[in-house]
Amino acid sequence: MEQAVGEIGTTLDGTSTCRELAAFTARHLRATATVDLLTEPGTAPRRAARATPPETAERPESAELSESAEPSEPSGPKESAGWPEPPEPARRTDRSVAGSAGDPAAAPDDPDEHRLAVPLAVHEEEPLGTVTLSRTGGGPFSGDEVALARYAARLAARHLGHARRLAAAEDAALHLQRALVAEPGRPHPNLEIAGGYLPAGPRALVGGDWFETVRLHFGRSLLVVGDVMGHGLDAAVDMNAYRTALREVAATDLPPHRVLRHLDSVVAEDGARRPATVLLVRVDPARGTATFASAGHLPPAVFGADGSAELVDLPVGPPLGTGVGGYEPTTRPLRPGDTLLLFTDGLVERRGEDIDHSLARLAALRLPPDCGPDQVVDQVLHRLGAHGAEDDVAVLAARIRARPPQ
Repeated sequence: MEQAVGEIGTTLDGTSTCRELAAFTARHLRATATVDLLTEPGTAPRRAARATPPETAERPESAELSESAEPSEPSGPKESAGWPEPPEPARRTDRSVAGSAGDPAAAPDDPDEHRLAVPLAVHEEEPLGTVTLSRTGGGPFSGDEVALARYAARLAARHLGHARRLAAAEDAALHLQRALVAEPGRPHPNLEIAGGYLPAGPRALVGGDWFETVRLHFGRSLLVVGDVMGHGLDAAVDMNAYRTALREVAATDLPPHRVLRHLDSVVAEDGARRPATVLLVRVDPARGTATFASAGHLPPAVFGADGSAELVDLPVGPPLGTGVGGYEPTTRPLRPGDTLLLFTDGLVERRGEDIDHSLARLAALRLPPDCGPDQVVDQVLHRLGAHGAEDDVAVLAARIRARPPQ
């Protein structure tokens, strides 16, 4: 049983757990093992994994998964009221332990074949499926073997339950995140906008990255990109709280550095909120200028009409939530055809790499001339390999819309 603990549930992936359960039971009980999972009530189980004992397998101790297999017929009872415990083998006359005692359909046709069906369930919880063991010759399953099969099935069921709950939480966080960054707000028509968001890693791990635009008076727009520390549903919830507070403060038409100062003091008083880095850019198309203020965030980039990139040099204050303040503004002109790119650290940061090298890789990009915001977002995400980044990525691109000739 100690080996079962070390071999079953080594990952948070349900498919891997089914493979590990099939391989373990096939090896230790010298039987062909199949794992069938229940997907929805009233539907047939789905074959998740199958393994054969080492002495008969072409590839010893391997479990095979068939993604496209047709739903398998359960080897246990047809009823949906529960999974009866298998009786002791000594009480069986056909030398088999089936999913339902006395059920002719469950008994094997070969008198030398012995079968055992065990529910994938933890105590009184609803079963997630069943593991079925069958072998020919060698005698019926002993009491110790039945106990080991039940223990392995319960252990796998516990890990499967954890994996499903984690997947449900991640799915909820991902839907919340995508709903919040689905549209980059409603800037003034004098500004072209494009945004993009990518969750992190193969499990689509959600973090607290976001972007936003806020309409201001006199045709100006406030561009925002932020990153709440951490991942998961809590980070996504805190991110939404930051966005709500920022909209309220920005509506007062304060300059960007004073917006950050006010947010910092508000968040510092709420100890439940996680710190966040934020970059604000107030774009004034009438004057052709942009005013920046940073709370611990990476600098933005400006792509010229010729496709060359330049990082904006600006002072960086502490992240929001520290209560320290100390934010300063920087203003620079925006030439016709310039495209601003705001982003979170997942776009450029790579494990083991100095952040200066990461930013230099972005600054070295040369895009096709006259790229608009949509093309800039697509090109940068592709060329920097953001789809395989270890952290989630949020990007926001903006360009002053050219005035039609009079």
